[in-house]
Formats: sequence, C-alpha cells, structure tokens
Amino acid sequence: MVFLTPLFLLGLLAALIPVAIHLIRREKPPKIMFSTIRFLKKTSKKLVLFQHLQQIALLLLRVAVIALLVIAFARPLLNQSVARLVDADPQSAVILLDTSMSMRYGDNFDEAKAEALNVLDRFTGGDEVALIAFSVSAELVRELDADVGRIRELIEDIEEPGYGATRYYPNLRLADQLLENSRNENRAIYLISDFQDIGMQAADETWKLAPGVALNLIDVGAAESENLALTDVRAPEQLLEDSAQQRILARVRSSGTRLVEQGEVSLSLNGQMIDRAELDLADRSEQVVTFDVEFDAEGTYVGEVRVSGDGFIDDNAYYFTVDVLPKINVLLVNGESSANWFDDEGHWFGLAVSSTEGSPFALQTIESAELSASALRQSDVVALLNVGDLSTDQASELTDYVNQGGSLLIAPGDRVDAELFNRQFGEITPGQLQSTDMLGRGDYLVIADYDRRHPILRPLESDWMARFKGHWLLMPTEEANVLMQFDNTEAALVEKDVGEGRVLLFASSLDLEWNNLPLQGLFLPFIHETLRHLVQSEIGPRSFNIGDSINFSLPGSEQNPVIVSNVDNQTFSLAENNVLIASEPGILTASAGDSAARYAVNILPEESNLTRLPLSTLYDAVVNPDTSPMQSRAVQTAQLIEELERPQRLWWWILGLVMLLLLMEVVIANRTYR
Repeated sequence: MVFLTPLFLLGLLAALIPVAIHLIRREKPPKIMFSTIRFLKKTSKKLVLFQHLQQIALLLLRVAVIALLVIAFARPLLNQSVARLVDADPQSAVILLDTSMSMRYGDNFDEAKAEALNVLDRFTGGDEVALIAFSVSAELVRELDADVGRIRELIEDIEEPGYGATRYYPNLRLADQLLENSRNENRAIYLISDFQDIGMQAADETWKLAPGVALNLIDVGAAESENLALTDVRAPEQLLEDSAQQRILARVRSSGTRLVEQGEVSLSLNGQMIDRAELDLADRSEQVVTFDVEFDAEGTYVGEVRVSGDGFIDDNAYYFTVDVLPKINVLLVNGESSANWFDDEGHWFGLAVSSTEGSPFALQTIESAELSASALRQSDVVALLNVGDLSTDQASELTDYVNQGGSLLIAPGDRVDAELFNRQFGEITPGQLQSTDMLGRGDYLVIADYDRRHPILRPLESDWMARFKGHWLLMPTEEANVLMQFDNTEAALVEKDVGEGRVLLFASSLDLEWNNLPLQGLFLPFIHETLRHLVQSEIGPRSFNIGDSINFSLPGSEQNPVIVSNVDNQTFSLAENNVLIASEPGILTASAGDSAARYAVNILPEESNLTRLPLSTLYDAVVNPDTSPMQSRAVQTAQLIEELERPQRLWWWILGLVMLLLLMEVVIANRTYR
C-alpha cells in the first residue's frame, strides 16, 4: 500500500488525544469512612471487569476513528509501487548546452550550467539522459545514460565555453538521432542557450524533429547587452624590405541592445604599442580606423589590433602576421643576347622580373661565358635561357649549386644540343631532351592540362591561350613531376627536387621565337610565381578563424616533428599530416628543425553579433506538427494517480467504516457511562 497524500499521515498524532483524555479522566475511587457497610449492595466482580473492558473498547474505537480518518485523507492505494507513481511516464531526454563564444558574455554560461543541473534534478529512476555541448558542431557528446550522476559530473567539469560560432540545426539533428533508439516513448530535448540570431544560419526548412519529440527552450541570454567588435582588419601578409609605408585598416562595430558611443582602438607590433585612435560612435554603429606603419626591417612581425570600451573583452583583439622579405636575387644567363630587343633571348624575361620599381626581384644578367661559382653564390635562383655552350666545369659548378640548395629554371631553345645537355645536366634535370618539334605554318600547340593545385599554377585561374610553334620533346625522369602538358600530351613543364635545391624545365623558349607566351597576360604572374616557388618554400596561409584546419607543412616537417605552441608556451598535439583545428584566438608558433613560422587565429566576427533570436521562431521551425504539447511531470503524475485511484476508491470504504465505528462508539459510550 502507498499513500497519494502522505503528509496527512502526520494527523495520526491526533490518535493520542483519546488516550490522553482517557488517562486524565481515570479516577481513583475515594475512601469514605462508614460505620457499617451491611446496608450497601454488593457489586459483582464480573460487572466491574465488564465495565473496564467497555472503557478499553471505547478508547480503541475512538483511536481507530481518528486513525481511519487520517488514512482516508492520505488516500491509500493498494498494489502500486512508489516508483511507478513518482516516475509516472519515464522520459528519454537530451540536454543541448550551448558552449559557443557568445556564452562567454556576462554570466550566461554560469546560468546555463545552473539550468542544466536543474533539468537533471527532474529526472528519477527509469529516465535516461544524454548531453551535447555544442557550438558549430558537437564538442562533447554523452549518449543516453540512466546514470544521471555521470551527466551531472560532465556538466560541472565544463569550466568555460569555447570560441566557436553558434549553429542550432546540426546539433538538433544529432540530438534527434540520439533519441531514435531511446527506450522510452516520452522523448524531449532541452536546449539551453542565449539564442543568438546567427545560430539559425544554414537552416534546413525541410527538416523537422521526429514526431513525438518535445522541444524545451531555456533562455539564459542577457536581457541587455553592449559590445564593440573588430569585424575586419586589413593588413599586408608579405612585404619587401624596401616597401613604402603601409596602411592597416580596422573596422569596429557596436552591437547589442545598448550602443557603445565611445571607445579606443590600438595597434601593437611585436608587443610594442605603435599607435592608438579614439572611437566616436555617437551617430553611427561602425567606424573604420586607419594606422600608418613602416616595416623597416626584414623578418616576421606579429600584429595585434585591440579595441576597448565595452564589457565583453573576448572579441576585442584581432591578430595578424606580416612577413618582410628581402628581394630575390635572380641571375639570368642569356644564351642568345642581342642589341636588338626583338632577338634578345632574355628581353621578355627581364621585363617580367624587374620592369617596375617595386619588383620583388633583383635581376642580374650575364652571358654564359661569365657564369662562375662566385656569381652562383650571390644568387637565389638561376635562369638558363637557351644556353647551350657551358663548359664541363660550369655545368659541374651549377650542379653543386643546386645540390646545396640553389634553384634553377631552364628554358632550352634552338642553341641547345640535346646530347651535351643530357650529359652535363643528367644528374639534376627533370627531363631528358629528345629532339625539337617545329610545327608547320598555321599549326600550333596549346597548354591543354596543368596541375591547378601546384603553388605556381594555383593563383593562375585564367585559361592558357598561348600558341606554341616549337618545343622540345622531353622524357621526364622518374623523380620528376609533370606540371603542364601540351594538347599532344607532351610534357611542357616538369619539376624535380635535387638535393636541397629544385629544378624546373620548360619545354619551350621564354621569348617570341617559338611561341607568343610573353605577349599573354599570364606571362608576368607565371614568371613571378615560378621564381617565388623556386626560392621560397610554400608554408601556406598564415591567417585562420576559429574552427579552421591549420596544416603546418613547414620545410623539414617530413624529417622533424612539428611543435606548435601559443604565447603561453602551451603546446598542442597534432593530428595526422600535422593538422590542428583552431580552437582559441591568438598567435601560434610552429617549428620543425630549423624552420619556423607564426600563424594568426581569430574569432568569427559573426559571433560578436549579440542580436537575439525569438524563441518562437526556432520552435516553430523545428518542432514536428504531429507532436502534441508535452505535459509537465506533475500533471502527468496527477493524471496517472487519478487513473489508478478511480477503480479502487479505497478511501470511500474507510469513511464508511468510520461511520460504523462512530455508531458503535455512541452505543458503547451510553452503556458505559449511564
């Protein structure tokens, strides 16, 4: 037996009242002095005993009446377990806890954790709970578990939210999938968030929660908010050492329910304050601030733009890096120089390399007879254009130069002898020269295929329209990579790593003798990207956002482990292929052997927008129309109690017994105290 209103059982204490009255009214017979008792009637001992038993029965009846009244009001129920009443309809639930960057605002996350723990307090035996801590995607997932204590520990162990953006749909999908195999029909999702408007991005209007899955939205966002955020910073990534003064632009926006009218923006380079500017947003929501900076020395600069004046500091900084590079020394060995520019083999190459004052290259042009080990040591890259008369010693010096880390670009022409070339450069060339192929009048070849992912060709998005009347037939070596092909499938550009250096072999000339490539718009960027690739090892992009995959492909990373650390000297473990998912803003330093590079990680500007989302918008968008509103646990329990109690109505019978006992009490009381 269980009692539906057990608090009434405290009324059983009232059953002591008749006992107390009985004891109080109990009197000892007085002693009276008589001269003689021969005139008094003698009372039978049996009659005295009978009256005593009547008094005890009367006491028990009165106690029973009170006790039965209390039990009737406590509403007893037979053959039902307490668990079934308390857990009237066992539930399978998923708690979605928002851990995006906006939850760092004010006390949002502390309130979110408190609400999550309050939700857990509602669950009892028979329930099962899952947990998803999310931002863009799920960052912590605990599948359905009947041990609520484990879920509680996980929530308490989350110290602070991350820096990711908010996305509701992918995480609601995951919660819906977790509930697919739940053991209880009563299924619910508890979404605890500040409900940023950007969380609805990438919404799928065709998707709904499964029928029967209830959605409970718990809002912990601040009612009022103010924020200054850096939505965009424009800074150069690479500069030459003698570059002119540079400008860095910073766009600041005020968002939230209260606009911030005043603030300050500062610029630091390598930890030193460079400049600062005042913000005046009294009549506008955003402002662009300009800083003029001179990068006067070679090296990598770490920059930080910071805004102040609001109460949310987590999005007040933007990080960037600037590499100031020396000019690349290019040695052009002209195999067919001429006073007539039209006939000069190196004319068009020279124009592409150093025709402008701001060129990243320093060009030195010599004839083949002037090539020496001293000239090679002063060069970062050597270009051999139609050179066919090098001595054996010169070829040997050039081979040593490449093996020791030098770079070489070869464009053979009509003055090159295939047999001599293959003999002198067989160790370093990416391809063996076979013979020249000169096409007839009106016939030509074009570039039909090229490796669009290669560092040289990736920036060149336009189609290759150059026409080739002549070229060398090449036989690429086993170690070579074919980067470009003519439309007759012959190799046009091949590459090979030699020792610590690199060699590129172009199958045609770089003047107008065999093609019209120098007249094409792609010629200049093609030459520039080729020279950069030969000299500068590609490190890849240096600026990333939270959630991006950073590939630390440093020179030497194949032979040495890559070590990545932040400004606090905290090191990070890398996944396969030296990849790390950016999880917090700041500057990362990666090193592998003698190579090192710095990477900037910034928050997503959209996460700084604290505009709120109406809860009804999200609810109406994802809840299945076939889902009935979920009743509270108290209502469900009350309904089940009524259903269980209706066929029994045990308290009616108890009240009837009370009435019968009251009649008996009246009869016995009259007979006892007559």
